[in-house]
Amino acid sequence: MNNKFDVIVVGAGHAGCEAALASARLGCDVLLCTLNVDNIALQPCNPAIGGPAKSTLVREIDALGGVMGEVADATYIQMKTLNSSKGPAVRALRAQSDKKEYSQYMRNILENTDNIWLKQTCITEIKVKDSQIIGAIDEYGIEYSCRAIILTTGTSLEGKMYVGLQAYPGGRLGERPAIGLSESLRKHGIVTKKLKTGTPARVDKRTIDYSKMEIQPGDETLSFYSFKPNRPVRPQFPCYLTRTNEETHSIIRANLDKSPMYQGLIHGVGPRYCPSIEDKIVRFASNPSHHIFIEPEGLNTYEVYIQGFSTSLPACVQVEMLRSLPGLEKAHIIKPAYAVEYDYVPAVQTQHSLMSKDIKGLFFAGQINGTSGYEEAGAQGLIAGINAVNFLNAKEPFELSRASSYIGTLIDDLVTKDIQEPYRMLTSRSEYRLLLRQDNADSRLTELGYKIGLIDDSQYQRFVTKQETIRKEIERLRETKISANDEINGILSKYGEHIDRGVRLAELLKRPNIKYEIFKELDERTRELNLSKDITDEAEVLIKYDGYIKRQEQQVETSGKLEKYRIPADIDYSKIKHISSETREKLEKIRPSTLAQASRIGGVKPADISVLMVMLGK
Repeated sequence: MNNKFDVIVVGAGHAGCEAALASARLGCDVLLCTLNVDNIALQPCNPAIGGPAKSTLVREIDALGGVMGEVADATYIQMKTLNSSKGPAVRALRAQSDKKEYSQYMRNILENTDNIWLKQTCITEIKVKDSQIIGAIDEYGIEYSCRAIILTTGTSLEGKMYVGLQAYPGGRLGERPAIGLSESLRKHGIVTKKLKTGTPARVDKRTIDYSKMEIQPGDETLSFYSFKPNRPVRPQFPCYLTRTNEETHSIIRANLDKSPMYQGLIHGVGPRYCPSIEDKIVRFASNPSHHIFIEPEGLNTYEVYIQGFSTSLPACVQVEMLRSLPGLEKAHIIKPAYAVEYDYVPAVQTQHSLMSKDIKGLFFAGQINGTSGYEEAGAQGLIAGINAVNFLNAKEPFELSRASSYIGTLIDDLVTKDIQEPYRMLTSRSEYRLLLRQDNADSRLTELGYKIGLIDDSQYQRFVTKQETIRKEIERLRETKISANDEINGILSKYGEHIDRGVRLAELLKRPNIKYEIFKELDERTRELNLSKDITDEAEVLIKYDGYIKRQEQQVETSGKLEKYRIPADIDYSKIKHISSETREKLEKIRPSTLAQASRIGGVKPADISVLMVMLGK
């Protein structure tokens, strides 16, 4: 290869893997650099994929041609649907993964993909000429030429770990930090800041008394992430639930002076939605107890993950804390909990394509953009990988709108809002969450994945067949009528329902107590068809929530009018009268591409948008 590549991907975590695979599958030669090739797609925190909002991201990655869903399906040790009793907008699939198996499966995909070249090294410098990427240099002084670089460095950039008041260089436990690259970015005008995150201790499962805990089993009827066929049915293993108590809280309060966070040693802001246990005790002092989940890290290890118990307190204090929990009185810690502070690049410096606004060919994806979570990282990596190829081929960037996907919402939030803490995807972040469900990710995005070239013909044909089957089933349910007789009402009475006249199945399905599965008892044709769960789930949602879905579609149409107002890239905001100086500063900093994006910037008032609309109209 003579050290000449099309794309260099720095970091082989969840963002880096998706970025490398997308770029390579679209025909580019890719150098994938990582600090440790044995830690590819590592799950350094919770060995799990999915959860609220995050499961939708995974399904969207799969629908566009990414691999996270496929790997999660192949390596799960538990599958569970969360919020199953709630509305479809917040239902979420969660897979507990075999940590080592997940990593190895992803590595196998990478090693069996043409055009990807793995290398264990630390990239320390980017090379820029005329505001455009021309290459990179690694820690050994080796130079590489390329026209695009995707930085997916996770928590490695200038990483420093804390266990109590002791600090250690590193981005993850047992792994060195990436030194030099931050300084190179700053030299080229890229602003970096600090964030903080943390992860709980790992405990030897042989020292846990599970009889004192509540069992948390997986689902009997399995769901999967990937829309591909032949998904494996694997044995499921339970997780467990225990709780903190007053003794736990007293130990934590008595040792806050040993916390680097409370002693001011850590300056980076931590994740609001995944706080450390000491932060929970301080912020929610009136809460007598907090849930702690005990989750296996894999089938061939004794390591168990203590979810909800991240801390940066000293290792000796961690032993006391853990042993105060029911079932963990004799717990042996294999790995201590720790906090990590690292450099990130505020994403207001990037475009929606995830390319730098100032350096052409430089892309950022994952935690370097200020996010937390494997799913958020994987989604950004996929988009960055696609857009690196589009940039090299002088094509229009591939950008997703807020109305099309959670991926679009995630990226729009990052590049529009000045994020000051690790960003986590939540269903509440989307104004269109009923339209952007996990069950319909394929119907929203597969067509796009196919046009890009990441969805092959066979998968696309399966998608077309599925959509036609859903359409026909909805039509059948709207036409099929059942009579109000004793037999029918006898069945309906089991579900708290009764009919006085003949009704169509679609009309009946709109009742809160009625699920599609019930039709197998009421209707012979439903039994004969025996459609798969993913088809019946989507058909049920489209019928049951038809009115709400149409209302959100109208909202999309209304907001779309602002999207049509494109703002010139070279606009001089200082010359626009009748808008506040605060608004000018924010618009100049973020430089929105549309009026809709400008309206989402914090501090920009509706009156300012009206002024801009008039100006753009002229």
